[in-house]
This record gives sequence, C-alpha cells and structure tokens, in this order.
Amino acid sequence: MSRQDLAQRVFDEVPGLSKKQAAQHVDLVLDLISQALARGETMKLSGFGQFVPRDKAARPGRNPRTMEEKAISARRVVTFKASPSFKKAVAGA
Repeated sequence: MSRQDLAQRVFDEVPGLSKKQAAQHVDLVLDLISQALARGETMKLSGFGQFVPRDKAARPGRNPRTMEEKAISARRVVTFKASPSFKKAVAGA
C-alpha cells in the first residue's frame, strides 16, 4: 500500500474530508513519526507496534564478491517490533 492508497482509504472512511485533506493528514502523521525518530525518540503506537531508533557502531565488513575488506560506518537505523494484537491480526488474515 502506498502513501496515496493510504490517503484514499482515509478519504473513504472519514465523512466530510476531502481527498486533499486526507492526503495532508496522512503526510502530517508520517512526518511527525519521521521527525520523532530522527530526534532519537521511540514511537509507540498502541495496537500496532513500536519503532525504535538504534545507533549501530562502525564495524569491519567484506565485499562477498571480491573478499575485499571495507569499514562500515556508524549509522542510525530504525527497528520495528509488532504488538501482539497486530501479530494476531496478521496471522489470522
């Protein structure tokens, strides 16, 4: 499902909301989540799961084709842990 598909679903479900407003609301929610994660905050959505930013340390790596060693730089990644109710809903679908 794309961002546009999500906005369409919001438009279909919320009476009195225009397509443009639905798209703006979806964009706002996604931007707020992105900003919180960029600040290093955990984003917990009850009944859905939580997004957790983690800092990974620099480490040595290797190109599997050439076997050349190369350093992998430190970076921040986001992990997602699904809630039990979300897991149950997906498993039952």
